[in-house]
Amino acid sequence: MKILLLEDEYSLRISVKEFLEDEGYIVDDYEDGEDAYEAIYSNTYDVLLFDVNVPTMNGFEVLKAIRKDGNMTPALFLTSMVDMKSLKEGYLSGCCDYIRKPFDLEELEIRITQSYNNYYMEDDQNVQLGDDLQYNMKNQQLLHGDSKIVLRKVEQEILELLIKNKDAIVSMAMFQDEVWGDYVDPGTVRAQIKNLKQALPYDIIKNRRGLGYIIER
Repeated sequence: MKILLLEDEYSLRISVKEFLEDEGYIVDDYEDGEDAYEAIYSNTYDVLLFDVNVPTMNGFEVLKAIRKDGNMTPALFLTSMVDMKSLKEGYLSGCCDYIRKPFDLEELEIRITQSYNNYYMEDDQNVQLGDDLQYNMKNQQLLHGDSKIVLRKVEQEILELLIKNKDAIVSMAMFQDEVWGDYVDPGTVRAQIKNLKQALPYDIIKNRRGLGYIIER
């Protein structure tokens, strides 16, 4: 799972980032609202974590702007602003949760997971990949008829990235950034995609030479 974290308090930002990375998440962190806003449009994130009082654009403004543009990525506010007016503005901006500082990092992870699951449960809980092939985003299960297909972690992450970008081509750079979190040799990416294709009962992952890969039923 890839997360954007907007927080201008350095010690808290690093604590949250390091905790989540230790739990296996990929985290891009920002202290400036405009920088975070731009990053959202050049990357694909699974969850957004926003402080409110940050430079240039506050968290409410960033979330309102991306919601206006049609970006519905689940967003959580992490803030010390606990008055009812701020709470109301947070939810009206389009957040799915509002966490008051100080907070327990394990509680934060629980809320991240719940927000992520709720989003995909409402939107794409069961993604039909073929007449008898479907992937459950909430349970992370791939079913061929009544049989479960077991994927390795990297294969599962590749499949989920393709599903989340359905009807669009996923570039090599997107695989590198969002599955591996860093540069990895393109040959490694192609090899893992080949492994995933071999695990599927039929060919739904198509290569668009020079561009990337796309799911086609």
